[in-house]
Amino acid sequence: MDDTLIQNIAVNALPVLFAITLHEAAHGYVARLRGDNTAYMLGRVSVNPARHIDPVGTIAMPLVLYFLTNGAFLFGYAKPVPVNFGALRNPRWDSLLVSIAGPGCNFVQALLWGVVALTLQMMQVTEPFFVKMAAAGIWVNLVLCALNLFPLPPLDGGRVLTSLLPPKQGYALSRVEPYGFFIVMALVATGLLSTFWLRPLTHVGVSVIQALLNPLFALVT
Repeated sequence: MDDTLIQNIAVNALPVLFAITLHEAAHGYVARLRGDNTAYMLGRVSVNPARHIDPVGTIAMPLVLYFLTNGAFLFGYAKPVPVNFGALRNPRWDSLLVSIAGPGCNFVQALLWGVVALTLQMMQVTEPFFVKMAAAGIWVNLVLCALNLFPLPPLDGGRVLTSLLPPKQGYALSRVEPYGFFIVMALVATGLLSTFWLRPLTHVGVSVIQALLNPLFALVT
């Protein structure tokens, strides 16, 4: 196995692991706040990655995609957090909050990795492993945030759109859920999702993070 490939896997491993698992924990945490203790009772409201790892989605799929695309595309998932939407205090609007929590957590993680990158720069740390890991943390989380915001069930963006639409239209959209994963994979395979959704949204995310960190950078320089 090529040494560079091994190094790249090592650099991406931690950001990918936490990006995927904390995404799911965020869903469970917000669900508990809004009245559903299902995930909490099952021990899924936890920052321990072991509680969320899916052998296929968290480990095998990202590795296979990394090898097949030479690192150009990474995708993975953790064990979905169980949510009893009927137990939420306001099922329609609380389900929106539960759904947006995952992508929101990824954006916060991207911002924190940005702080790490800025700190390394200020401390004049040039060790490639740490610099690349910070960059990977930003990129991985922004991609997962953008991907999950795609407005098609079962992705979080689809659930958000379902909550925002009038009940009749929301129900019609929810019926697409059994086929949503295959539609998304087809859009990924054709490059349409990357060109018209992922790239534009990740570029916006980078711009927002830069804008948020610029005052911090100005304070310490």
